[in-house]
Amino acid sequence: MDLLVNLDVPDLARAEALYTHAFGLSVGRRFGTAATELCGLPARLYLLHKPAGSIGAGNAPRDYSRHWCPVHLDVVVADLDTALARAERARFAREGEVGDESFGRIVQLADPFGHGWCLLEFGDRGYDAIATATGAGATAAGQTGP
Repeated sequence: MDLLVNLDVPDLARAEALYTHAFGLSVGRRFGTAATELCGLPARLYLLHKPAGSIGAGNAPRDYSRHWCPVHLDVVVADLDTALARAERARFAREGEVGDESFGRIVQLADPFGHGWCLLEFGDRGYDAIATATGAGATAAGQTGP
């Protein structure tokens, strides 16, 4: 399994400049205007453009005030159905149906404490199937994650 860290940001370009400068990270892939992959940490960091006030998990509006860190974790698994069954037995709640996307299959979950998680099973090309640009830190063709 791999772990992907997803950080909601209201301004993708500003966040990219901030985190690359502050932590010495490099841009991996860009996914249009929706997301940017940053490389240089033990786990890939994905900046997700989500404007303040847009609706997030639990139908709550996103709020970028100091007390809130809008992060969710993706657990990359080889078999989503098996991992989902195990998570549900452990009392994770499924939030919607399993999605079939061009990069693979994904399902959103909430743990009993209200934390958001996703289980992600990459297809053959993984995020390369939706990447619109690459940078110096991008993965080689055919690699899917960190």
